[in-house]
Amino acid sequence: MTLTKGTTMKTITPCLWFNTEAEDAANFYTSVFEDAKILDISRYGEAGPGQAGTVLTVSFELRGQEFVALNGGPEFTFSEAVSFQVSCESQDEVDRFWRALSEGGEEGPCGWLKDKYGLSWQIIPTILPELLSDPDPEKSQRAMAAMLSMHKIDIEELQRAAAQS
Repeated sequence: MTLTKGTTMKTITPCLWFNTEAEDAANFYTSVFEDAKILDISRYGEAGPGQAGTVLTVSFELRGQEFVALNGGPEFTFSEAVSFQVSCESQDEVDRFWRALSEGGEEGPCGWLKDKYGLSWQIIPTILPELLSDPDPEKSQRAMAAMLSMHKIDIEELQRAAAQS
C-alpha cells in the first residue's frame, strides 16, 4: 500500500517477519484457506539490504484479512504471544485446518498449534465460546475441563462433556 500526503490507512495489517521464507509461507497459507490470494510481491533493489531481486514482502489475503510476509532476516522469530484464531463451523473444518497447519509443525493444547514456520494458530470451533460462556456455570466448567484435556478440539466430546449431569 502506498501512502501519499493526506492518505489514511483504514485497516490493520499483520506483518509477519520471516528469515527468507515469506514467499513460501504466503503460498502455503493461501493454499490452506479458501478464497485466499497473493496480492503483491515486492523485491529488494540495489539499495538492499537484501540481495537485489530477492523477495522483500508478499502481500496476501486470507478470509478477507490482508497480511504482509516480510523477509527481514534471522533477527526475530515467532512466539505464542501472538496467534491467529481460525473459527470453524464443523468438525470437518477443524480437522482440515488442524491437519494442514500442523503438518511439519507442532501440536499444542486446547486447539493451539505451531505451523512449520513457527507461527501459532488456534483452530477453534464456533461452538466453543458458546459452551464456555453458557449461563449454567457447571455446564461451562465441564466444557472447559474437556477442552483443557484436548489438543485438537473435538466438538462431539465438548458437547458430551457439557451435557453431562
